Amino acid sequence: MSELFIVGTPIGNLGDITFRALETFKAVDVIACEDTRHTLELLTHFEIRKPLISCRSQNEDIAADKIIELLKKGQSVAYASDAGMPGISDPGAILAYKVRQAGFKVVPIPGPSAFATLVSVAGPGGKTLVFEGFTSPSPGKRRKRLRELLEGGNAFILYESPFRIVKLLTDIADIDSSRRVVVGRELTKLHEEIVDGASAEVRDEFASRPSIKGEFAVFVSGSNNTKLLAENTDN
Repeated sequence: MSELFIVGTPIGNLGDITFRALETFKAVDVIACEDTRHTLELLTHFEIRKPLISCRSQNEDIAADKIIELLKKGQSVAYASDAGMPGISDPGAILAYKVRQAGFKVVPIPGPSAFATLVSVAGPGGKTLVFEGFTSPSPGKRRKRLRELLEGGNAFILYESPFRIVKLLTDIADIDSSRRVVVGRELTKLHEEIVDGASAEVRDEFASRPSIKGEFAVFVSGSNNTKLLAENTDN
């Protein structure tokens, strides 16, 4: 029976590709992807040649119908977003849902994730961890949601671009200047950087830089955990 494979791909370092991901790409009939040019570079690096079709956020619903038609014809399809696991702040969730509803099996092929990568090195954050992803570009909506998350007391993870990272850190610091944050920049890549400290301190660090490049993941510790860490440090 035809199947759809949801494939995790490297978030930066190509060495993070899994054997299973490569085997899947080689075995399927068609590869659907968020950006055909980006995925073509990945496949070319590993000397894999397959027909590619676009399935991005702007056309995911329509692309899902096309992929279902391929599955009905007996073809197997792999889906890859530009980086990491599809469906986590990337297209893929609608596709997986519609394919399953159409009666076809959807198989996860686990791979790298900026979310899991940062959590693994961030240290304690509390019992509950919330994944928020990208916040609103609207300053008012962003601050409102950040206040809700910070007052909720649980640790959370955000994604942000280099163009708004200082604004994001400023908003967090304005609400709770002592809350511990861990910022991961360019995770797994050549210029990977992890900055850990109170939100105001981390904000000042990035605000002082003449230019900022790269993609960001931001871990914000839970309020109760922050207090416990401070007490243990004092002792």
